[in-house]
Amino acid sequence: MRFDIISVLPGLLESPFAHSILQRAQTKGLVEIVVHNLRDYSTNKHRNVDDYPYGGGSGMVMSIQPFAACIESLQADRKYDEVIFMTPDGVTLNQSTANELSLGENILILCGHYKGIDQRIRDLYVTREISIGDYVVSGGELPAAILVDSIVRLIPGVLSDETSALSDSFQDDLLDAPVYTRPADWNGLKVPEILLSGDEAKIHNWLHEKALERTIERRPDLLK
Repeated sequence: MRFDIISVLPGLLESPFAHSILQRAQTKGLVEIVVHNLRDYSTNKHRNVDDYPYGGGSGMVMSIQPFAACIESLQADRKYDEVIFMTPDGVTLNQSTANELSLGENILILCGHYKGIDQRIRDLYVTREISIGDYVVSGGELPAAILVDSIVRLIPGVLSDETSALSDSFQDDLLDAPVYTRPADWNGLKVPEILLSGDEAKIHNWLHEKALERTIERRPDLLK
């Protein structure tokens, strides 16, 4: 699977993609992540990629020309399953979306900055707009990294235990149950006896009950 990411600050994405699961996925050849510097596609002699908004107001708007040039250059080389714009007014990212996107082959992600990007780019090229929550961050790079991470861990072969991703929170519209590890008794705080019983059926039922209890308590909206 390949991700192309367009950013005015590509250095922000170096660390997230150079460690842990994302690094291993690339080393195994299961994932390719390429970050493109938007300024390389600017025809402005100063490599500017933004301008003042029509209609007035504070802040700057990212210009249409560099984005259009970069997107069209990339689309000339491959067909993208989705062209995604990371934006606070997009549809909130959830596990179902990550599951769906993990089945694709090529995804192009646009990272905005300032007051956003010229609406014509969204109208002409973007096929999906995604938010990571009801708040604003300084740019689309960190949201893009979160999106990529949520997708990559679902790709077969990325995790050493492929069933791990299938039991994560939200996969069955439930939060995960409490988890424990050694020691079984730490300063008088003991692991529930059922988890030490070796009875897989009872353990499975207990985990489901605890997941349901936690979901009702913390995220009842998931059960609607």
